Amino acid sequence: MATYFDPKSWSPLRAVDLGMDLGKRLFDQGWVDQWTSFTTAWLDPVADFGAGAVTALMPDVLMTLLSEGILSRFGGQEIHAALLGHDVTATLHTLKVRRRGAHFQTKTVVTGVHWDRHRVEELTVIAHGVRLVPGVPTRVRAAQLDVTGVISRAALLGWVNTWQPDWELEPAADGLVLARHKRRRVRALVDAEITDNLLTITVHSAHWRGVRAPRRLTTLQPIPLSGLPNHARISSTHRVGDYVCFAADLPGLTGSFDLAQIRSAIVAGTTLIVF
Repeated sequence: MATYFDPKSWSPLRAVDLGMDLGKRLFDQGWVDQWTSFTTAWLDPVADFGAGAVTALMPDVLMTLLSEGILSRFGGQEIHAALLGHDVTATLHTLKVRRRGAHFQTKTVVTGVHWDRHRVEELTVIAHGVRLVPGVPTRVRAAQLDVTGVISRAALLGWVNTWQPDWELEPAADGLVLARHKRRRVRALVDAEITDNLLTITVHSAHWRGVRAPRRLTTLQPIPLSGLPNHARISSTHRVGDYVCFAADLPGLTGSFDLAQIRSAIVAGTTLIVF
């Protein structure tokens, strides 16, 4: 079974005598220059075998240096990031990397997340099949992301209200949701659950202009969830008090980052940018 890297005992790092603290190593300006030269050798189709053997180590070294550098600088602190066009603020608790065959797996745990204007109490993201593609900029690709998290009912309903125009949703007593139709003067108390990307809505009561609707008119078929951002798929949800726990997965994502900008952000504690 693969285990998370121990950078101080990993033999390729010992071979290049990186016994010093990896977070501090990342701050060394010479490291960026070395990465640039290694990238050139990697992409050069006439690079000799010896150079290719050296550059083959670079994804492991780079992933380790980045994770250790970011965690040592931002761990336990609020970080700001521009992630694939979204403004993200969160407190970082965990950032781990391990090799899984030819690729990597990363685990990130954050709390107090603000994704654009939406708040999530806690997120755990495990990225599978992660690989780096050297270049300017450096590209990072993930085959799949597994996401688990906790969000308040109020924040969840506020998010839903932003993408559906007809209903206004708000928390009600006993964990139910009060739904008001904006034009038809319909009010309903409902409960909802998502299983395997199907939304099941249970209507406890519904009224139109003060008249209670017959139960036979309030039985709804499960609704497939389609068109979610980034083709996300929600596997399950369950309510715990005023919070909703959820599990979701996303298909492959690709992003890019500038190594010099990442290094500067780690040194200065400024915004991390992945575009």
